[in-house]
Amino acid sequence: MSDLWLWVGFSLLVLSMLALDLGVFHRKAHEVSFREALVWSVVWIALALAFNVGVYFWKGSSSAVEFLAAYLIEKSLSVDNIFVFLVIFNYFQVPPAYQHRILFWGIIGALVFRALFIVAGIQLLKMFHWMVYVFGVFLLFTGIRMAVRHGKHLHLEHNPALRLARRLFRVTPAYEGARFFVRKEGALYATPLFVTLLFVESTDIVFAIDSIPAVLAVSRDLFVVYTSNVFAILGLRALYFCLAGFMRLFAYLHYGLAVVLAFIGMKMVLSDVYKVPVGWSLGFIALALTVSIVFSIAKPPVEKQPTLEAGKQ
Repeated sequence: MSDLWLWVGFSLLVLSMLALDLGVFHRKAHEVSFREALVWSVVWIALALAFNVGVYFWKGSSSAVEFLAAYLIEKSLSVDNIFVFLVIFNYFQVPPAYQHRILFWGIIGALVFRALFIVAGIQLLKMFHWMVYVFGVFLLFTGIRMAVRHGKHLHLEHNPALRLARRLFRVTPAYEGARFFVRKEGALYATPLFVTLLFVESTDIVFAIDSIPAVLAVSRDLFVVYTSNVFAILGLRALYFCLAGFMRLFAYLHYGLAVVLAFIGMKMVLSDVYKVPVGWSLGFIALALTVSIVFSIAKPPVEKQPTLEAGKQ
């Protein structure tokens, strides 16, 4: 019964915050300032930590530590989402005033897909114990891939979402305000804003495939895993507008994230031999991310200057 009230309270909190966000603060499309984004980032982090305290009193210290570790993992991995969102918005030349609208509806879709992935992942681990090793090896591979392939050019034109949109809808050549669809001469047209939303949704699904196994390595409690994911996702929009202009300051963060994923993968592979305490996992994750951020700020990479020869035709 206590878990039921936790679910009810959590759902009411999320719905009320989403209604407040879209219905009051972002009722009219506008460019989100750094100050506004910073305030909302603080609000979402404070809500997540306050909820973490509630988990401590309702479910105990073990669940509270699991929630904090899962939240930190998901929050850290969301930085890569921000980089991809930045590339997508630049590719489609999305006006700053409409970027929040895309992220809002993109996050609504992400909440649904994350719930499906989490439930499926937990059920797979319950039914087939050997899936622990599959998830572990997958995370190891993902960590290595992140360290090696980070910064490679993204070929957005090959994204299945764009092909799907072109097959199913007529697409207007220009933006039609904040609308996703318009009707012209009796025919329904999708706008570039809707195509961008499809891109955001499809990339989040890809990121979820990476992040959900990582969180399941920390906890198998459906409530802990889903709520930590939701709080990290809900704070993603504000985090994007805070960090989009400062991504170069985190040049080596992807190495920290790669180490975290590899560590979690090893933890899952060796789970039957030795179970790493959640507190140790939390400390290692915090240390890896802190070192990568400090190193990024202290030793930023030197940008190559174009040479005279490179500029000749």
